[in-house]
Amino acid sequence: MIDVVLTDDHPVVRAGLRAVIEHEPDMHVVDELGTAEELLAFVRGGGRADVLLLDLQFGPGRLGGADATRQIVQAGGPPVLILTTYASDTDILSAVEAGAIGYLLKDAPTDELTSAIRSAAGGAVTLGPTVQARLLDRIRRPGVSLTLRELEILRMVALGRSNDTIARELFISRATVKSHLAHTYDKLGVQSRTEAVAVARERGLLPG
Repeated sequence: MIDVVLTDDHPVVRAGLRAVIEHEPDMHVVDELGTAEELLAFVRGGGRADVLLLDLQFGPGRLGGADATRQIVQAGGPPVLILTTYASDTDILSAVEAGAIGYLLKDAPTDELTSAIRSAAGGAVTLGPTVQARLLDRIRRPGVSLTLRELEILRMVALGRSNDTIARELFISRATVKSHLAHTYDKLGVQSRTEAVAVARERGLLPG
């Protein structure tokens, strides 16, 4: 029996996932949680599971799924399978680099989800078709692919952060922020912050 923990801030989503998982003869939902903080407490408190099914975003001021994944992996916790609506390069890379064993979108067919859970429980990496396509595109076009730090800074620019604010929040110098932005402009073929954000959204590098 594969024991699964669901972590999503929408009760309706959790109910739907529970129905799908509990329908499988070899799976069981052992807990439902509404925040990544609760999931960390579950893991650190000795909670047992074979797979942690985790969303990426939990609202302002809440711990994100990628950061929670990193802490769970560092703590030697169960494998984390990301299930989310977010498919930008920033989201995918941050989760994969944090150590997520899989990444699926919420519109994935139920058989794809249950197969991914079984793979994760067995230690195998599972990426949804959309996620695979985005990662392959980065490999095929390395010249226009932004690094995770460049994507992180560009996302903050999209949120209206100034260079000084970005430098302070990321604990880097203002000059380093400007350098990353210069490389980003060059890769995207743009001249300004506004253009960079617009082009990044068009290419799916940032959420629309």
